[in-house]
Amino acid sequence: MAETGGFPSRGVWRRPGLRWVDVVVGAALVALLYGLLRLAPSLNAPFLPKTAPSTVSTDPSNLPYYAVRSLVRMFAALVVSVVFTFVYATAAARLKRAEKVLLPVLDILQSVPVLGFLSVTVTAFINLFPGSELGLECASIFAIFTAMAWNMTFAFYYSLMSQPRELDEAARVLRLTKWERFWQLDVPGGMIPLVWNGMMSFGGAWFFLAASESISVLNHTYALPGIGSYAAAAIAQGDLSKVGIAIAVMVVMVIGVNVLFWRPMVAWTDRFRVEESEAAERPRSLVLDFLRRSQVPHLIGRPLKPAGRWLDRATRPFGLAEHPIGVSPVRERTGDVFFAGVISVLVVYGAWKAFGYVNSTIGLGAFGHALALGAATFGRVVVLTAVATVVWVPVGVWIGMNPKVTRFAQPVVQVLASFPANFLFPFATAAFVALGISLNFGAVLLMALGAQWYILFNVIAGASAIPSDLREAMTNYKVGGWLKWRYFILPAIFPSYVTGGITAAGGAWNASIVAEVVDYGHHHLSATGLGAYITQATATGDFPKILVGISVMSLYVVAANRLFWRRLYGLAETRFAL
Repeated sequence: MAETGGFPSRGVWRRPGLRWVDVVVGAALVALLYGLLRLAPSLNAPFLPKTAPSTVSTDPSNLPYYAVRSLVRMFAALVVSVVFTFVYATAAARLKRAEKVLLPVLDILQSVPVLGFLSVTVTAFINLFPGSELGLECASIFAIFTAMAWNMTFAFYYSLMSQPRELDEAARVLRLTKWERFWQLDVPGGMIPLVWNGMMSFGGAWFFLAASESISVLNHTYALPGIGSYAAAAIAQGDLSKVGIAIAVMVVMVIGVNVLFWRPMVAWTDRFRVEESEAAERPRSLVLDFLRRSQVPHLIGRPLKPAGRWLDRATRPFGLAEHPIGVSPVRERTGDVFFAGVISVLVVYGAWKAFGYVNSTIGLGAFGHALALGAATFGRVVVLTAVATVVWVPVGVWIGMNPKVTRFAQPVVQVLASFPANFLFPFATAAFVALGISLNFGAVLLMALGAQWYILFNVIAGASAIPSDLREAMTNYKVGGWLKWRYFILPAIFPSYVTGGITAAGGAWNASIVAEVVDYGHHHLSATGLGAYITQATATGDFPKILVGISVMSLYVVAANRLFWRRLYGLAETRFAL
């Protein structure tokens, strides 16, 4: 037999050789792992609460190290937020009885400000890791997590609730397990809003980075190395030049994260769009194209495939995805009485203990004072939400429905949304002082800098997720003007807008913590509001006032969500779901 007879030519089965793309990707991965290993010992540095430094060095040469420390905290909080989102949102959507508990709890958690969590968790984490800075690191990461998780959870929950019925039926016809359904239907179906809201939550967390790295509780300040604590120290010194340097470094960080992480994620998630015709213009990412040309991701993912198949088999005894979202009225009524009774008992007991504690310390009259302050902050939140809706809904639709515009506008929007606006507070303070503007009015602008982007990002996500075939139908029928907005665009983006609105309102309440009290050098401005009340109580370690402030803020947020936003959610689910 000839050398080539009966067998393929030599070299057909040979694996492709090592390419320069693989070398670059592999080197980048090795460099990342090396950097994390070098950074790990500093996370577990010795730490004594009584002698811990209350500030960090403002030498600009430390900024690269500070930036890396901040990025590690941000991405650690993002990972925890994604895990929390998957578990919590899925439980709320699939377990209808538990939903009656989980959604109100999520409303309350969203309403609790970052400083409220810090006042409780810092001491707990420090005691969990005695003598180590790891406890303070965990407290900082947890604070950043609380600024990320709620928006992502609301977005993923709604994507589950608005899932197309035919996909739900297909999962049951194919006899997918609950585990298979989650990864093959639920996660892909919610990936577009999850990524956009994750990007917005990541940007919103930058806003609270200074409060998370320079923690002031119990009349003591703990400072962790980071870009946020550097900015806080420069602001306290009144050094605008160093604040400007921190701003420049932050812009570089935001653009770098957008180019290397979020832009590839947006381009990758476009594969999960539900539509019958392909869009003429798709999101692109040079980084994603580069990774697709490399064999390194495939080599890393190959060992994980057997584990995935094993999990598919292992989870089959736990049941198939037989039931669609929603349960019969009989089953729903059966659980209502029990859960209503449990919730009532817990609420009554908790309220009784809280009232007793407050009454024995500062008196119940503190609640009336806090309610009056909350009304002032509530007015600012309403004004902010209304103005942000009028301004950013048209802009978000324009960006989301034009992929070419999205390609150029997304980095700009990401920088604006991710940039911690409290870095600009010193300049705003100087302007308010020079112009004689009261912080009672200026606080609305400061709160808007951190909260308005939730509406913009959700509207962009909703507009970009509109199927191309529906857009083409509107074009073919020559529908335009107000008619197109009323019967096509506004109904299509309404569910996303509701998610953006509820999280923007919650973000505005949270932003009031840092917007109603502004310090710069020897200038101290304070507005009349609940945010200033909680900030001052946290700084002095006044737990009764902290409890009163957080309780009243939770009351306002939960009442607004129950009476207004939840009704809009119901309207979105029944009338405007594809």
